[in-house]
Amino acid sequence: MKKIEGANEKNISANPAAAETSSKRTVSIVVDNVAGVLAKVTNLFSRRGFNIDSLAVGTTEKPQFSRITVEIHATNSQVAQLVAQLKKLPCVSNVVVLEETSLISRELIVIKVNADSSTRSEIIEIVNIFRGRIIDLQPDSVICEITGQDDKAEAVIKMLSKFGIIELARTGVVALGRGADSIYKD
Repeated sequence: MKKIEGANEKNISANPAAAETSSKRTVSIVVDNVAGVLAKVTNLFSRRGFNIDSLAVGTTEKPQFSRITVEIHATNSQVAQLVAQLKKLPCVSNVVVLEETSLISRELIVIKVNADSSTRSEIIEIVNIFRGRIIDLQPDSVICEITGQDDKAEAVIKMLSKFGIIELARTGVVALGRGADSIYKD
């Protein structure tokens, strides 16, 4: 598979038939762990007209760096251009577009659901089916924690919505590429 010039990523195809098909892309960016970097990076996405579907940021195993994981919908050429522009930022150490077929991704969802004595056991059963946990139990509500991929999150939200979702918080997707390769290797 031929690389797109400027992208330096093995997963961006130069196939003309697929080149302009917009699809979900997971971009992993290693940046300096200093104030203001997130604003600089997300401003670049905004200036280029990208809507960020998911955003997660955290310190890496190297405390001087943070990893920003972003999900967007874009074409191959848009992603190649974005990668090139991100790499020009002095605060960016590396950028990798993770291939959908070779990444592991997870999201944390915390959901507060209406619950009383007649519905509590059914809610707990649903949460257990999704390998979640009950992290708070009150007379009129339950707070559940679910970790998984986007389709799992959507399914559990759908199943719990019949009880009445009071509040919901999602972390955004975090992802790593499979295998021994690292974002620090070029």
